[in-house]
Amino acid sequence: MKRVDAHQHFWLLSRGDYGWLTPDLGAIHRDFLPSDIEPLLARHGIASTVLVQAAPTEAETLYMLSLADRHPFVEGVVGWTDFAAEDAPAAIARLARHPKLKGLRPMIQDIADVDWMLQPALEPAFRALAAADLVFDALVLPRHLDNLFRLAQRHPDLRIVVDHCAKPAVSSGDFAGWAEGMARMAAETAAVCKLSGLVTEAGAEWSVERLRPYVDHVLSVFGPGRILWGSDWPVCTLAASYDDWVAATERLLESCSGDERGAILGGNAADIYRLQVPDRVECRE
Repeated sequence: MKRVDAHQHFWLLSRGDYGWLTPDLGAIHRDFLPSDIEPLLARHGIASTVLVQAAPTEAETLYMLSLADRHPFVEGVVGWTDFAAEDAPAAIARLARHPKLKGLRPMIQDIADVDWMLQPALEPAFRALAAADLVFDALVLPRHLDNLFRLAQRHPDLRIVVDHCAKPAVSSGDFAGWAEGMARMAAETAAVCKLSGLVTEAGAEWSVERLRPYVDHVLSVFGPGRILWGSDWPVCTLAASYDDWVAATERLLESCSGDERGAILGGNAADIYRLQVPDRVECRE
């Protein structure tokens, strides 16, 4: 099985639509482009990536698709459109015509209204997303899990990826409420979980042992067949390098069989995002 990084970003600051990306973020407040990640992918035998939106604009989605057209290792793009717009279904259908557009992601974590995703006005967009066979990448926090569960119940045909394990508060050690919400998502919906973003939630004092209870929980409730790995590069570099996260992943998945690791590190992403993964390198055991 080939290896896939199912969650990475690019940005070009001069484009001007990354409102969250401010100078106080230090090392990541600069351009990150394909030439920056290619050596990392080569070093770790990663064949393909899924490029995920970092700005709430269709302009950025078109920019990402243009990068994907020029760089074959970008096998999929998760973009953005305004789900609340009256023409959202038409916009989704239009974007879906690009073969590398694999999903859409509202930036729910940044929306003040915790009930936003359940608004009746958004129902046409969610139906259009399912009809186009696109993934809904759910950028949520633990407080959103109840509503995400309700959304999944409303739209059982919607393919849902829970980004960053729903961002548990690893730094403060909060576990129980998050764990309960994730267990219900796993048991009663068809959602899958993206193993990414945890080092950032843990902060500079992260360690494999601090992350292990969270990873063990998602492994237990979702199982290796419903987890896909991503780097969240370059955001991850706020706490850990790409190399550090790859090494941590190997330790966190040490209880998994070779086939299970192959699924988490590539096979599941290829399936959920409908990727045509190139025959370049084998997943390292």
